[in-house]
Amino acid sequence: MAPPPALPVHPPSGPHHDSKPPKKSQKEMTKAERKELQERQRAAKAEAKASSQPSSSTPAQKKSNKPAEIVPRPPPTPGRAPREATRGAAAVAHETAAGANERGLRIFSHFGLPKAVSAPKGDIHPVTLRLALQFSEFKIVGANARCIATLIAFKTVIQDYVTPQNTTLSRHLMTHLSPQISHLVAARPMSVTMGNAIRQLKLEISGSDIDLPEQDAKDLLCAKIDQYLSERVLAADGIIEENGQKKIKDGDVILTYARSSVVEKVLLAAHESGRRFSVIVVDSRPLLEGKRLLSVLSHAGIKCKYILLPSIGSIITEVSTVIVGAHSIHTNGAVYSRAGTALVAMMAKQHSIPFIVCCETYKFSEGVQLDSFTKNELAPPGDRIATFPLTKPRESLTLANSPHLEVLNPLYDLTPPTSITAVVTEVGIVPPNSISSIPVALGRLL
Repeated sequence: MAPPPALPVHPPSGPHHDSKPPKKSQKEMTKAERKELQERQRAAKAEAKASSQPSSSTPAQKKSNKPAEIVPRPPPTPGRAPREATRGAAAVAHETAAGANERGLRIFSHFGLPKAVSAPKGDIHPVTLRLALQFSEFKIVGANARCIATLIAFKTVIQDYVTPQNTTLSRHLMTHLSPQISHLVAARPMSVTMGNAIRQLKLEISGSDIDLPEQDAKDLLCAKIDQYLSERVLAADGIIEENGQKKIKDGDVILTYARSSVVEKVLLAAHESGRRFSVIVVDSRPLLEGKRLLSVLSHAGIKCKYILLPSIGSIITEVSTVIVGAHSIHTNGAVYSRAGTALVAMMAKQHSIPFIVCCETYKFSEGVQLDSFTKNELAPPGDRIATFPLTKPRESLTLANSPHLEVLNPLYDLTPPTSITAVVTEVGIVPPNSISSIPVALGRLL
């Protein structure tokens, strides 16, 4: 008889499949096992913390594994979206529009944006307030016009100034002029001509004789301002007229861009001297400054043509010489002028046409600028789009900013010295690679 089969012997703790394996140390565990252990410990701590807090606490319900009690909400009113959903959609739409505008303007945020005149800060003279308003509305444009208007306004400010007790005019007057300058700069960025003139005025104020009576000192400063305007602007323009008209001969076709006061004087002087020539005035939006130049030249009896900048390629072959003005000129010979000048210079160089710049030396800037993006100013966005016949009111034809349209009109561009033939100044006709010698020729500060 066969013996009965042997029964498996189980340990006292139960069957083998119910027994726990011996506990391993963390050194013996694999990376996955250690991670699993950490997750179990973290879950146990969260469950213990949730059980110790009241059941009504919202954070505890979120952290615990127990399902939170759901409180039914009242049904929304028919025809009206839930408040949270409406607010969320509006917020998203607002953030999207704001982000789009920020992205659109961020690249041009360093440009001088046209803006309304802010509230005056400090003791601002009424003549300064009026001038700032004219600057901001572009009623006074042009480097010469802005500089002349600023210095004439400062003459009035100086004459109305009263030196406080226990101080002197040479020390306190500049403190009084500083808020005037700041208010003008807040209306529109300062031009190079204004900066050079104000720098010279500061030198004159600091060098005033403290023993001189106050009224005599103010009269002397006003006389210095008149001398600066006479020598650096009016007399300089007269010499440029004589030098510039030598470049114009009978039968020439002169092309000029936008409007420069000194170029206007050169053309009128050449016409009065008996030379017979014609002028092509090239203009561009939004300022359309060439219209004023066209009116002056045609009224003087000069034969003129008027075109817009995109059409310059169709008439460039008829041109004998290009004469333009400048907002400023840099030490490397680059000319900073009205936007579009660089395009005119490029077309002239391509067709081997002389490109002459008329510029006073007080527009000289010792800085070097390589492009018109690092520093620029924006013209007003409003622009009249003409339709023929006029079927809509002119107010509706104004091109303005909208949620999906940003109107940007850079006011200046930079013409490289390689595109310039010569620069006519009051110290002579200077090649662009010799512009840095202008301070040496003058023998004094600009």
